[in-house]
Amino acid sequence: MPPSLYRWDLSRRPAKRAAMQRRVASFDNDLAPAPDALAVAQWVRARAALSGGVDSPVRAGSPVGAPTPMLASGHGAHVLDVTGRTYIDYICAYGPVLLGHGDLRVAAAVGRAMHAGAVLGATHPEEVRLAERVQRLFPSMQRVRFVSTGTEACMSALRVARAFTKREKCIRFEGCYHGHSDAMIFSAGASSLSTPSLAAGVTNAVSGDVIVLPYNDADAVARALLGHAGEVSAVIVEPICGNMGLCMPVAGYLQRLRELCSKSGAVLIFDEVITALRVGPGGAQALYGVEPDLTCIGKTLGGGLPIAAFGGRADIMAQLAPDGAVFVGGTFSGNPACVAGAHALLDVLAEDRGFHERLEKLARRLADGLAAIVRQRGLDFPVTQCASMVDLKFRKGPAHENMAQAREVDAAAYAAFYHAMLARGVLLPPSSMELMFLTGAHTENDIDCTLQAAHEALA
Repeated sequence: MPPSLYRWDLSRRPAKRAAMQRRVASFDNDLAPAPDALAVAQWVRARAALSGGVDSPVRAGSPVGAPTPMLASGHGAHVLDVTGRTYIDYICAYGPVLLGHGDLRVAAAVGRAMHAGAVLGATHPEEVRLAERVQRLFPSMQRVRFVSTGTEACMSALRVARAFTKREKCIRFEGCYHGHSDAMIFSAGASSLSTPSLAAGVTNAVSGDVIVLPYNDADAVARALLGHAGEVSAVIVEPICGNMGLCMPVAGYLQRLRELCSKSGAVLIFDEVITALRVGPGGAQALYGVEPDLTCIGKTLGGGLPIAAFGGRADIMAQLAPDGAVFVGGTFSGNPACVAGAHALLDVLAEDRGFHERLEKLARRLADGLAAIVRQRGLDFPVTQCASMVDLKFRKGPAHENMAQAREVDAAAYAAFYHAMLARGVLLPPSSMELMFLTGAHTENDIDCTLQAAHEALA
């Protein structure tokens, strides 16, 4: 592998540091251009303080040969890096940014909450009101519990399902990401390409309770439930996948999962951490008319702040303490500041009834434009779009339906495209397994500038 920023030796000894700096100065990478000196200095500093120089591995940019730009700020649909360069942003924090960076309505609401106490350590009225709003948007969530992240929501939902069914095994799908808890990290798409035998730090006991199946294969689920009759506590799935690129459920797939879970007694968990509020007010379950037993939501919910939730049937959620024996708690769960951000977001969506329609129109403009450019270049690459999510897959043939097909992507070609777009002021996700997100702050001009950049980059 060619030298890359995320593998720098950041020795504190002056001689080695000087050698490292000379190496950086002569940076040679087939995928990434030589980095700006100021950006290099910032990454040197990061590597000396943060483990791996990042707080989330995807930011290291391993698939594209260099870290993502170190960002100083975000405004609307644009982000500014530490060198002063501005980019049209399609990472959007991997989904949470729905209204745009630095939305003043969210900022004002959070500011008011901060003045009244950022965290109280007790239930407060706005927390209850937010739960009621979530119930109205997601009728399947008869009872709700707030947590801080999607990882916590999925981890907790699975624990509750195990307690309710008194079973230990679970079924999940290759390429679906449900956070980094032990049972969920196997074969988790862009965020972790590990397999059950390669998930470092996870015990064999946990691995033995996780059944990983291909996405979009309901027959495989039927066989697994039959082969492990009375043992499977839950089937957890992203109804629309966002960590092997944008992967849509085939016709009837989610409905069949519902039938199989009802018949076997397994709890059906929808991980809507990405899709809730992004594909529409009621998430993917409203879009497809399938009601899960438990739902996990997050990302967009807080208007950019860290808040998530899980909830579902009242009898299942009754397993939670203090009513039941399952402990799920957190000092910052339902804190006033994040709750205020969530209320501000929901207020905007309630007042602007055309929000999702406009956003989907913009995403369709981007997807259609990319597809046209790809055809003009004689490339047989699929472009997939759902709501405000877009994915250009560098693989031949139709849109992929599972992780095995997603792996057929030409990763080197995508990396070259990523850097060509970056040079033209467009920030794409640093992995072909991630997808592009749009926000309410993106404009037609942003889309047109992006398409012009893609026209040049694919030339």
